[in-house]
Amino acid sequence: MSVSTTTFPLGLQGHRGARGLFPENTIEGFRAALALGLDGIELDVGMTADGVPVVSHDLLLNPDIARGAEGAWLSEAGPALHDLTLEALSAFDVGRLRPGSAYAAQFPQQRPVDGARIPTLRDALRIDGVPRFVIELKTDPRFPDRTVSPELLADATLAVVDTAGAASRIDLESFDWRGPRHVRRTRPDIRLAWLTRPETERDAHLWWGGPVPADFGGSVPRAVAAEGGSIWAPEHAALTADLVAEAHALGLMVLPWTVNDPAAMRRLIGWGVDGLITDRPDLAPR
Repeated sequence: MSVSTTTFPLGLQGHRGARGLFPENTIEGFRAALALGLDGIELDVGMTADGVPVVSHDLLLNPDIARGAEGAWLSEAGPALHDLTLEALSAFDVGRLRPGSAYAAQFPQQRPVDGARIPTLRDALRIDGVPRFVIELKTDPRFPDRTVSPELLADATLAVVDTAGAASRIDLESFDWRGPRHVRRTRPDIRLAWLTRPETERDAHLWWGGPVPADFGGSVPRAVAAEGGSIWAPEHAALTADLVAEAHALGLMVLPWTVNDPAAMRRLIGWGVDGLITDRPDLAPR
């Protein structure tokens, strides 16, 4: 199955680069993923203790990924990125999955790149040839002490984006809707995506910072549209053809995540989604 840019405008987005194949959220992984013909790269952003936006999914250093300066795997999660300076964070090697871990079993095809480090957002945006970046703001309202505020992270992220001259080729997203909501008010030029999954819909009073699905007749697409759109990024397993149609009727584009099964990719494309986020772009229909 092939799709045109007209019917598939958001294209194929490599999740954390392409973590099913290369070390996630690393410069080395991003460059390798680009060779697969991606339409964009999805990455995650947090902030160090000295205020530098860095590319990492986890609020705490992940013991299934991170090794210290002597090459030893961390014994437990932590410390928080927000408690480390950039210099301290740069000591950790994140180029290989911990052997024998459930995470390594999930991605047996991942090719290690020993020596890979957690990069700054500035360095990621300087990679040549990336058509578009989907940047997830990593704040979690359940653990406010582990990050800066969503508003501060959004502003710091956009300062880096502006310095790189990349504002026209990013989408900003978050499960914590306070970040995108702040950007909607302060930077209407930035295209926004609103991440959802069943858990954040269930606890929407926390994750959405006020509104809940019941305010919109139980409709998550209507809640996203009320925020100003323009992209709804739902967990793919919770998506239906009717929800895609409802979102489109509201003027939203639909970008499901994280779709790694070729049959699921074909099904979603058949429903008319506007793009896909995947760990395995090599398995996507062409």
